[in-house]
Amino acid sequence: MINSDVFNYVNVLNKAADAAWQRNDILANNIANVDTPGYKRQDVDFQSQFRRALGNSRYETVDAKVAHVSGTELQARVYTDAANFSYRLDGNNVDVDSEGTELASNQIWYNGLKDSISQEFANLMLVMK
Repeated sequence: MINSDVFNYVNVLNKAADAAWQRNDILANNIANVDTPGYKRQDVDFQSQFRRALGNSRYETVDAKVAHVSGTELQARVYTDAANFSYRLDGNNVDVDSEGTELASNQIWYNGLKDSISQEFANLMLVMK
């Protein structure tokens, strides 16, 4: 992380992009294990960490909230989803159609984050001119 208030949004967006990248890997792994008996799907939780980090004070501006966010509280958490639930007799709970939909949705989210990071740097370059 870059240690300057100018890069607060970039740092938060970077953490979110890292989480989206990690989620992409997890979802691809779920699809790869669709036929593995006993495999339980995994997912990544970043949004609840993000909401918790930004939601500490209701009466602050978004800029102030982002300035108070540290990189350590924005860690994506990998978890096993519905471990006791299974679609099939072999104990696997991966639905390839759902995983494909989640993968596409995650890719759109990642691309949006990437564009937002690019826009933040474009804004910084404009200010420095």
